Amino acid sequence: MPKIYFLCTGNACRSQMAEGFARQLLGSAWEVASAGVEIHGLNPLAVQTMAEVGIDISDHTSKLIDVAYLNQCQVVVTLCGDARDRCPVTPPTVIKYHWPLPDPARATGATNERLQVFRQVRDQIKLNVTTLAQTLSQN
Repeated sequence: MPKIYFLCTGNACRSQMAEGFARQLLGSAWEVASAGVEIHGLNPLAVQTMAEVGIDISDHTSKLIDVAYLNQCQVVVTLCGDARDRCPVTPPTVIKYHWPLPDPARATGATNERLQVFRQVRDQIKLNVTTLAQTLSQN
């Protein structure tokens, strides 16, 4: 089964959301995982905004990059420059995508203002994962 890996700095928000959408959109055709170059813990606002669109990521955990899994992947997606720059070297056969998305965890203001940033990033990730799923189904 082909494998896809979504990577960001802390595996707290963006990569977790991408994993949630990919699991829904790719179904059982792909093994989907996410990780970070550090562990920051799952952000509760990421869980909340994903639940708003019917995807439950509440049982996800923040994980470090597993180099063995990384080396078995067909596709690796980095969701921030930090992950792209600090990601271990992958085999030349790995297809790499980079989605430089803002970190919603850095949003400031009242909870509803921060949630708005999470929703914007979530919606962009959904668009990106949908396009990626269509691309992968054509190959």
